[in-house]
Amino acid sequence: MLDGDLYAFQDLLSEDEAAVVRRVHDFLDAEVVPIANDHWARADFPHHLIKRYADLDIADRQGSNLLNGWLALEMARADASMATFYGVHAGLAMGSIRTCGSEEQKARWLPQMAAFDKIGAFALTEPTGGSDVAAGLRTTARRDGDTWVLDGNKRWIGNATFADLIVVWARSVDDDQVKGFVVPRETPGLTATKIENKIALRTVQNADIVLDGVRVPEADRLQNANSFKDTAKVLRQTRSGVAWEAVGVMLAAYEIALKYAKERRQFGRPIASFQLVQDLLVRMVGNLTGSLGMCVRLAQLQDAGQYRDEHSALAKAYCTTRMREVVGWAREILAGNGIVLDYDIGRFVADSEALYSYEGTREINTLIVGRAITGESAFVS
Repeated sequence: MLDGDLYAFQDLLSEDEAAVVRRVHDFLDAEVVPIANDHWARADFPHHLIKRYADLDIADRQGSNLLNGWLALEMARADASMATFYGVHAGLAMGSIRTCGSEEQKARWLPQMAAFDKIGAFALTEPTGGSDVAAGLRTTARRDGDTWVLDGNKRWIGNATFADLIVVWARSVDDDQVKGFVVPRETPGLTATKIENKIALRTVQNADIVLDGVRVPEADRLQNANSFKDTAKVLRQTRSGVAWEAVGVMLAAYEIALKYAKERRQFGRPIASFQLVQDLLVRMVGNLTGSLGMCVRLAQLQDAGQYRDEHSALAKAYCTTRMREVVGWAREILAGNGIVLDYDIGRFVADSEALYSYEGTREINTLIVGRAITGESAFVS
């Protein structure tokens, strides 16, 4: 049992699912954790690990939502950057094709992506459009015979500097509806420039994308993406994954702080024996347990077909807020050692800020839940 799984939620996994989680856990501890700080410090992506992720055989696994959530937790527990890389590729990019693609498109792209022979990116956010992207999407798509011409700009696009396929969302000038396109990165007119000087998720290769007369054949337009409602179907699935990632970050922070408290001695005794340190550790495990319980129940609702937008919105908002508290308390326990990468926690403190914001800010997710429970929309129109 994990130190932080005080209520033994992991026991809800089947034997086969638990075996998959153990296999991924062991891989991450052996291959990712030892190099995470170095690559984070250099803002460099460990490309040599891509095919190792393929060996895990999990990218196109049609398992329970509980299993998929627990895998997201494990990845974030090791390194939030690599969890984001995987979430963009297997969640957002593959999820777009799986949800909005035709059967021919799924057969054409998903096997290669599941094998990590083709890496995916997801281009929705724009320089001037984040929370208001549903109405404010400015990238345009113009039909020209059997081809579409894309023009516009995208920002914060994870994996985009090295992805093979980029799912680009653009507004049709003909019907004013948002549509999705699968665009090879080397397509003429598409440029992806790495965003520098980040203080969070430094290993993730986020990019600014410029689309200047990019021509995409009709065959590469996602055939079942006909409005932003279809885009939202993808986002509502991946939003729950971010809640699980937040729990993974909390788990890592708790494990680091607990180990440190047992080993660090002051006044002739381990600091774990001090009342104030125990208070912080109990607050941490309380946040962790409550958030994990919410995610487990969310997964059960998904598996039962009873899942609604407000479920993932509340989980994302709540878990990432609790995560911020937990990483702060862990940093407090480590005192000065908490601000250097050598003790790991500094990386999680920084990375938590990105998880707190992406896949819908706390404020936007709050309004989604608020609308559900009051029947009144407080969104600005």
